Amino acid sequence: MGPVLSALIKLQSIENRLRAAKSKLSRCRRTVIFQENQLRTLQSGFEAKKEEIKMTRIQADRLELELKQRDEKIAKLRAHLNMAKTNKEYSAILTELNTSKADTSKIENQVLELMKNVEADEAACTELQSQIEQQKKQLEDVRRDAETKAVDFEAQVEQIQVEWDAAAKDVAPEVLEVFNRVADTYDGEALAVAGKQNEKVDVYSCGGCFMGLPAEIVNRLMTKDEIIRCSNCTRILILSEEHD
Repeated sequence: MGPVLSALIKLQSIENRLRAAKSKLSRCRRTVIFQENQLRTLQSGFEAKKEEIKMTRIQADRLELELKQRDEKIAKLRAHLNMAKTNKEYSAILTELNTSKADTSKIENQVLELMKNVEADEAACTELQSQIEQQKKQLEDVRRDAETKAVDFEAQVEQIQVEWDAAAKDVAPEVLEVFNRVADTYDGEALAVAGKQNEKVDVYSCGGCFMGLPAEIVNRLMTKDEIIRCSNCTRILILSEEHD
């Protein structure tokens, strides 16, 4: 294999290492972001639950006020009942009194149900608060660990980048431009090995997209030291090691 393709193969190897190091650094940082998002979710849930408790208490207070007013009304009805002068008047007041008592009982049940909801929500808040504190500690641990690892990964990236820059000097500018463009398209994999589809038959395919390669392309790969790209996926083709 000639110097052009040999230089690209060397650059591809370094490119793979560089992207792997950058990926580790990115994952390291994403771990912190994930933990931060987890904390924000818990805090949002806590605030939403507190607001729910507030609104439930307002509703319960409104019903308590209504109960007070109804108790006053019931007291007046009882007084009027004792002063009724006729059976008809007595019956009418008694009906209204019983209706008011029934309505009051319903409201009292509503208040009890609301207070049960408040108790359940307060228990949920306590649990959420505990989870938030645990998440804060976990976040700090993850952040410290990530910061330590990030320093190492950044040093690796910087070191490999120096190697990449040195290897790139051995590649012609126009070839390097093609390499970078294809590498960006395929997550760093700019090169693809042209290999036999069947060991018994000289039929080759692109190792990137697995499409068959014309005999003319294979012949050029065997005889030329130049950039030859797959017509389907546009990766830069190279022959497998047994053809070197």
